[in-house]
Amino acid sequence: MSHYVDGFVVPVPRRNLDAYREMAEKAGKLWIEHGALSFWECAGDDVKPGKVTSFPQSVQLKDDEVVVFSWIVYESREARDRINAKVMEDPRMKGMMDPKALPFDGMRMFFGGFKSLVELER
Repeated sequence: MSHYVDGFVVPVPRRNLDAYREMAEKAGKLWIEHGALSFWECAGDDVKPGKVTSFPQSVQLKDDEVVVFSWIVYESREARDRINAKVMEDPRMKGMMDPKALPFDGMRMFFGGFKSLVELER
């Protein structure tokens, strides 16, 4: 069975990592409640700059920041579109979307939707 995945990469100031985690936990619960299969937020632990490109270079990472790599899994793109519409209309989410109150620089975040090619599980 194939799935659909939204992926995100965002730089988060280390001092804001706890606030980011709190926001992500609240947002993740909304995605799951509205039908997402899984929601992951991961803070970079071994992400060094590369010679040509890398996670740090992709977000113009500053010395006091950490790269966060995140993804949400859905049954299909159609399910993703339906679920995202519900999440974005949820009043609990709207309270988290003020760009001035975000614990990260949204201008350096990037994201996209992906069809799965290979899925292996233990």
